[in-house]
Amino acid sequence: MRDTIDKYHGDRGRYPDSLDTLVEARYLRALPVDPITERADTWQVVAPPGDDASAVFDIHSNAPGKGRDGTAYADG
Repeated sequence: MRDTIDKYHGDRGRYPDSLDTLVEARYLRALPVDPITERADTWQVVAPPGDDASAVFDIHSNAPGKGRDGTAYADG
């Protein structure tokens, strides 16, 4: 997903407005399933630094809990 977001930015000079934008623009066939929550609608969107707080810069799982390294899933 991060690679797809970067490709969108490289092609269009801006970050996508939403994850659905990546599907609509055919960068993805469908939103992938979060492997932790097993759902495609639980991604946590991270905005880019700066003024464009509504764009998608990065994503994390929005699942509760922590990974093996002790980092919360939502903190990516």
